Amino acid sequence: MRRKLVAGNWKMNTTLAEARALAGAVAAGVGASPSVDVAVCPPYPWLVPVADALKGSAVALGAQDVSAEPKGAFTGEVSPGMLLEAGCRYAIVGHSERRHVIGESDSLINHKVHAALEAGLHVILCMGETLAERDRGLMERVFQRQVYSALAGLTDEQFGRLVIAYEPVWAIGTGRTATPDQAQEAHAFVRARVASLYGEKIASGLPILYGGSVTPDTAAGLFAQPDVDGGLVGGASLKADGFLAIVRAVV
Repeated sequence: MRRKLVAGNWKMNTTLAEARALAGAVAAGVGASPSVDVAVCPPYPWLVPVADALKGSAVALGAQDVSAEPKGAFTGEVSPGMLLEAGCRYAIVGHSERRHVIGESDSLINHKVHAALEAGLHVILCMGETLAERDRGLMERVFQRQVYSALAGLTDEQFGRLVIAYEPVWAIGTGRTATPDQAQEAHAFVRARVASLYGEKIASGLPILYGGSVTPDTAAGLFAQPDVDGGLVGGASLKADGFLAIVRAVV
C-alpha cells in the first residue's frame, strides 16, 4: 500500500522566529507515530534551525528546490549533498513557480531529479497544467510531456524515493481548488502514463499528491479519492492548526 504524505511548502515566508515556532508546533501536533508521513519545507536560510526544532520528531525536513550540480562555481545554488547535511529528507523539484516564473526547462528538471535521487534525497516532483492549457484541452498532453521528460532514465530503486505532486497551476494561490473528481482524473491519468512507460508495479507504488490551494475545508474530499495520496500544501501550511487539520484529513 502506498504511504500517504502531507508536505508543507512555506515558500518565501516566515521570519526565523516564526519558522522555529511553526516547526515546533507541527512536530508537537503530529506526535511520535503518525499514520501518515509529514514534512515541512522552509526557506533555505531556515533549514538548519528548523531541523533543530524538528529533532527527535516524526516530521521530516524538505527543501523547496535543489541544484542539478554537486558542487562548483554555481553562485546562489545549493547542492543535494548540502541539503542532506542540513538534515533534509526531501527536495521539491519542478514547482510551477520554478517552471513558469523562474523559467526552468523540462531538461533542467530531469537533471535536478537525477542529482537529488543519486545523492540519496527523496524527490517531490511537481507537474500540472496552466489555465490556458486546460481551457485548450491540452491537459493530458502536458502531463505526458512532463512525465516523460522528468522521469527519463530513473532506476527502479530511484522510483522508490520519488513522489509526484499534481499542481493545477490555475489553482495555486488563487483560492480555486480542483474538485475531487478533477483531481482524481488528473492523478489517474498521470499514474496510467507512468504505468505505460515504466510498468504497473512502479506506477501502483508511486505516491501522487494534490497541490493547489489545499485547505482544511477541501482536504477530506480530495484525499478520499483513490489516486490522491496526500497533499503538497502552500499557504495553509503557514498556520500549524490548519496544516495539522489537513494532516488529520488524510487519515
